Amino acid sequence: MLFATVVQTLGLLALVAFAAALALFVALALPAGRARLGATFAGRERHPLAWAWGVALIATLGSLYLSEIAHLQPCTLCWYQRIAMYPLVVVLGVGALRGDAGAWRYALPLPLVGGLISAYHVALQLNPGLEIVPCTSGTPCSARLVAVFGFVSIPVMAGAAFLLIAALLLAVRQAEARGGEDA
Repeated sequence: MLFATVVQTLGLLALVAFAAALALFVALALPAGRARLGATFAGRERHPLAWAWGVALIATLGSLYLSEIAHLQPCTLCWYQRIAMYPLVVVLGVGALRGDAGAWRYALPLPLVGGLISAYHVALQLNPGLEIVPCTSGTPCSARLVAVFGFVSIPVMAGAAFLLIAALLLAVRQAEARGGEDA
């Protein structure tokens, strides 16, 4: 019962994260949206950094729950995604606590790389023939251990988290650039 509740909650949060990331990316792509985001967060870059930290923390706790409490064995690609996600909790947490708008510079590569790994992992689950290097850590990378709402797998959840974190960090970048214009 607890497993189903946690997994469905994580799946729902992944869908919300994907929608929020999409909205942020659209806003960042439009000149009026960039100006509005820059003006909204200028001098308050700590807020989107804290939100990105919260997303990374939830993703990290979710992955730890799935492996350590629910006893789902992570595949090789899941480990690579964890390597990209777990440090974000520390990096973004320190950046948010210090109010360091420049944190986006050293944090952004992690969700970009993690997002690419997640995208490949999702593609591999949809088409196992795409496997370039065989998974060697027990669970096959093409296996779907979870399918919330029929399509939200663990790498989809991770990918949504990486997308939202990247979008929030780009919003911080935009706010920092806007703050420099006002100075």
